[in-house]
Amino acid sequence: MKLELRGITKSFGPLVANDHIDLVVEEGQVHALLGENGAGKSTLMNVLFGLYQADSGEIVVDDAPVAFRGPGDALRAGIGMVHQHFMLVPVFTVAENVMLGSEDTKAGGFLDLETARRRVRELSSRFGFDLDPDAVVEDLPVGVQQRVEIVKALAREAKVLILDEPTAVLTPQETDELIEIMRQLKAAGTSIVFITHKLREVKAVADVITVIRRGKVMGSAEPTASEGELASLMVGRAVSLGLDKAPATPGERTFTVSHLTVTSPTGQAVVDDVTFDVAQGEIVAIAGVQGNGQTELSEAILGLLPAASGSISLDGREITGLSPDKVLRAGVGFVPEDRKVDGLVLDFSVAENLVLDLYDKPPYAKGGIALDLAAIRANAEKRIAEFDIRTQGPTEHVGRLSGGNQQKVVLARELSRPLKLFIASQPTRGVDVGSIEFLHRRIVQERDNGTPVIIVSTELDEVVELADRIAVMYRGKIIGIVPSTTPRDVLGLMMAGVPHDEAISQATSPASPRDDQTGKTQ
Repeated sequence: MKLELRGITKSFGPLVANDHIDLVVEEGQVHALLGENGAGKSTLMNVLFGLYQADSGEIVVDDAPVAFRGPGDALRAGIGMVHQHFMLVPVFTVAENVMLGSEDTKAGGFLDLETARRRVRELSSRFGFDLDPDAVVEDLPVGVQQRVEIVKALAREAKVLILDEPTAVLTPQETDELIEIMRQLKAAGTSIVFITHKLREVKAVADVITVIRRGKVMGSAEPTASEGELASLMVGRAVSLGLDKAPATPGERTFTVSHLTVTSPTGQAVVDDVTFDVAQGEIVAIAGVQGNGQTELSEAILGLLPAASGSISLDGREITGLSPDKVLRAGVGFVPEDRKVDGLVLDFSVAENLVLDLYDKPPYAKGGIALDLAAIRANAEKRIAEFDIRTQGPTEHVGRLSGGNQQKVVLARELSRPLKLFIASQPTRGVDVGSIEFLHRRIVQERDNGTPVIIVSTELDEVVELADRIAVMYRGKIIGIVPSTTPRDVLGLMMAGVPHDEAISQATSPASPRDDQTGKTQ
């Protein structure tokens, strides 16, 4: 099936998310839609799938214009979509999820689950998915849940499959498996629209690459194009993708987490007996697939979550149980994973956001009551220049800045005072390639100033680029702390829960698939 988008425009108030976009997807083609977060990729696909209605433009299937009033229309036209956040019912089985929304019935109006089971087995066998139709979805690894989403679309006879940031929650091994699945689907005649911002994956699987920037098509590229060329198309200027950093020279280990356990409201250990330390002048990266306790670990260090047991010490001082304000006063700088929710006040100015944790202290306050506006403005002008914050000035609302410049504001605020520990959680999430280059350099500079640094990231490329040591978390536990030179396939296996020594063994010799990763019952 051939798919065309002609002149698609979609606005949300004054924001033009898609600006006269043209796109052609040929039958049996992997067409990559490459662009930074916020470039308009997902909006365009939501228009194609009938979730949004375009302001203008048309969708053409096999040379015939079509109108989709909802996802049902798109599905009936042969278009399926696997969303970045899976649309599965966790307590349902694989077969129940696959039939949801297009339920077959038998005599008496009862659901025909056997037909759904048979369809799952058939598609699973054809594409090597190895799915058990009676497995409960919440018991499956994330990569297997994604296969369930793909089978859902194929069961509805999708001829075009949209994959929206499909590798965001996968280990490297699961990503490789997905790429192989995409190749198999392509060989079977299925067209794939692959939405991503990851250059390595695009080059591995795409037939055609279309780059979108700020809602517009900036051009097309061949998979043979270098990562530098693709990055330049994405951001509109030449960027350096490599980080030139000197080897670390670690000093005293001044930050220690010992047997830390944090529990959820239901009593489940989300951080489970975690122990590690960080030296002055060292970057320790906490790696793992999202949802394995990294967020809770960083929030417990800051005092946002209480510790059920264990201790956290900084410079020989116990900081377990201190309030976030006291932890910050103890010399901790913290970049939260969601800057818009936890790191910034979007309706405040750049200048105000730069002193959010210091506004009541000299030189920004007079007598602890009145703000010294001149000092606040002078600080903003200095930080704007130092951190290359692209803004119209100190009084501009921070909510009007790009994601990269918002992140620079957070980083500038946290690094504008002497620190004894610096923590950055997902430091480049939703940030353009050019800003990533700057942020990485500034984090390494803080390490070189002698500060212990913790990076929490689900991006393995970022972990390997920044880290001096890597602590891998899986289901709340640190299952190994390894050098940054550890091979990617070993790290990927550890992110899937394989202990370090076993991961090395599996990475260096052929191994049979693990049953707990396939969704098969024993």
